[in-house]
Amino acid sequence: MPYKALIFDMDGTLIDNMDYHKQSWIELFKHHQLDLDYNTFDKKYHKGSLVEIMARLFPHISDRERLREIGSYKEVLYRELYRPHITPIAGLNGVLDQVKRLGLPMGIATMGDQHNINFTFEALQIGTYFHSTTGGHEVEHGKPHPEIFLTAAQRIGVSPSNCLAFEDTRSGVTAALAAGMDVVGVTTMFDEKTLLELGCVKTLSTYQEMDFNLLS
Repeated sequence: MPYKALIFDMDGTLIDNMDYHKQSWIELFKHHQLDLDYNTFDKKYHKGSLVEIMARLFPHISDRERLREIGSYKEVLYRELYRPHITPIAGLNGVLDQVKRLGLPMGIATMGDQHNINFTFEALQIGTYFHSTTGGHEVEHGKPHPEIFLTAAQRIGVSPSNCLAFEDTRSGVTAALAAGMDVVGVTTMFDEKTLLELGCVKTLSTYQEMDFNLLS
């Protein structure tokens, strides 16, 4: 069916930045003297909202604001690392222009916080394209729970089943599908075969490959 709105993840979907997030996580482990390698972290701890992740890393801390504060330090590290390198995935601006001409509202559903959203929007100058944003700081349950996609659809005022989502991670694809959305997979983290097996209707490596027939 024709879609009435598009909802984009941000990290790994608008920008290919996951290596910089990885570096900032490793710096956080060092800063707090956590005996943890990144692969173990990625398998056992790295899902959900920033507060949910921090609660796993620091089980002795129950105060959510303190957990958010620790997580914010990690995000500051990420922005400092990525600032000199930030660039959109090739073809993004052309797709945003075309979707805007088609009159379809667009939203953001990212586990990043408002500082990271602002950082990305200001660097890429893309804020005017989006109807609304939903960040990880605004939901109780992070991906793979569907809450963030349901919230993003609600803010646009479109049924989730009429939204097309763009995602790059297993948890993100799972969350969007659970919300009732079709998903286009972006191959910054997983290859085409894996994303299609997860349930994506299409994949792309850059937005230059966008098939606008999907929207008609």
